[in-house]
Amino acid sequence: MGLRFQRRIRVLPGVRINLSTSGVSTSVGGRGAWLTIGRRGTRATVSLPGTGLSYTTGTRPSAAPGAAAAGPSAGNAPRGAFWWLLLLVGIGWLAWRALR
Repeated sequence: MGLRFQRRIRVLPGVRINLSTSGVSTSVGGRGAWLTIGRRGTRATVSLPGTGLSYTTGTRPSAAPGAAAAGPSAGNAPRGAFWWLLLLVGIGWLAWRALR
């Protein structure tokens, strides 16, 4: 097992800067749903707080930084499920905040 380092810095409510040995990323969201953007791509995560259950989906950046996408078949094009999940996360988060 290797040595790991991870530090999260809260910038604003719902916005974090994540520092680790593998790089820097930014997370936006709250308890149960968040979106993380970093050099290894974009990830959306939905969880049921307190249960340990979660689902993560995402995209990876293209191999050549700055390369123009050739269309929907490009390697970094988001899958349809990712955007549906992101929409559901947003709706769920808004409903949770309204009921809280």
